[in-house]
Amino acid sequence: MLRGLEWLGLDHDGEVISQFARADRHAEVAHQLLADGKAYKCFASQDEIAAFRDAARAAGTSTLYQSPWRDADPASHPDAPYVVRIKAPQDGATVIRDQVQGDVTIRNDQLDDMILLRSDGTPVYMLAVVVDDHDMGVTHAIRGDDHLNNAARQMMIYDAMGWDVPVWAHIPLIHGPDGKKLSKRHGALGVEEYQKMGYPAAGMRNYLARLGWSHGDDEFFSDAQAKEWFDLDGIGKSAARLDFKKLENLCGQQIAAAEDAALLHELQAFLAVSGGTPLTESQSEGMLRAMYCLKERAKTFPELIEKAHFVLTPTPITPDAKAAKNLDPVSRSILDALTPQLQNASWNRDELETVTSQACDMLGIKFGKMAGPLRAALAGRSVTPSVFDMMLVLGQEETISRLARAAETPIEA
Repeated sequence: MLRGLEWLGLDHDGEVISQFARADRHAEVAHQLLADGKAYKCFASQDEIAAFRDAARAAGTSTLYQSPWRDADPASHPDAPYVVRIKAPQDGATVIRDQVQGDVTIRNDQLDDMILLRSDGTPVYMLAVVVDDHDMGVTHAIRGDDHLNNAARQMMIYDAMGWDVPVWAHIPLIHGPDGKKLSKRHGALGVEEYQKMGYPAAGMRNYLARLGWSHGDDEFFSDAQAKEWFDLDGIGKSAARLDFKKLENLCGQQIAAAEDAALLHELQAFLAVSGGTPLTESQSEGMLRAMYCLKERAKTFPELIEKAHFVLTPTPITPDAKAAKNLDPVSRSILDALTPQLQNASWNRDELETVTSQACDMLGIKFGKMAGPLRAALAGRSVTPSVFDMMLVLGQEETISRLARAAETPIEA
């Protein structure tokens, strides 16, 4: 969880604290409630509780356990193991004033005398989380709506201690594309997995902020805008669905908007966590030169790497099967005719477009007939960035070297 937050760039105030390490503080609060008469020792055994519930089910009555020890005289307490239970209100109702769900009313006769301390003296989660939130000054509890009922039980502790109840905001859970609660079967075990799949952190932040929350029709926004715009009023009540197409679309926009150096840094982190081969110094330099023509259409880091094949692949270039079809004898003769024209060209886009256009006129062909062989020679791929962008990134010497070698080297069948 902490690694996932670090990847997403979600920092926090103070040090991370283990809940278990504060067990003594949690127990202290339970004993204070015991001393104040707001909690009690319950000596009922598990067999007695099970028998009570069996009898209640048989009679068709509530199985909510009513301990006979709630109002027992302490003088009658046996020398036996016990749990500490809070005294739940027995009349009226508890109202959870939730900023997302609205007011949620729960009848108090539906609340049990919740256990605070187990028979071995260890605190339960429901006590621990309230004490920790109070001690840490938590003002807003924003969490999944599967915890909504827990709020009523936790409010018993806040009220018994005389503490301020935080602002509740129970947000809908995220469902998978099939409409079911997001789980392992949807292909992601946790936030870290999305980093390994090649999604940029900025895109993930953007998508998660927008998932179940809206600010008008805005889909793409920066971190600064998210912090400025976000409020609880924009959160919907119905479950949101994880839509990988929308995620990839936003990731593509965030990649396009990113600073080149920051993008390269995150790309290197992706390679580290995904088991990829680290970039060499020359490959990193090539990526930086090429980033302007790579990031406009890449939606993930694997796509970015594929588009950067022409600067990352070792030379001499070995074309894949599809690109090799564009290096037949006729195509190689086209490259052979173009290469001398490039040797004296000024290395800028306008000049390169002019020279290739003149070569096409001389050969009596359309540029499309030349583009395929150029892609195969420069990248070894049939789908690449613009051939002119590749030429500019590679530079005059490397471009001519690749074209000359492709023109001279027959492709084996």
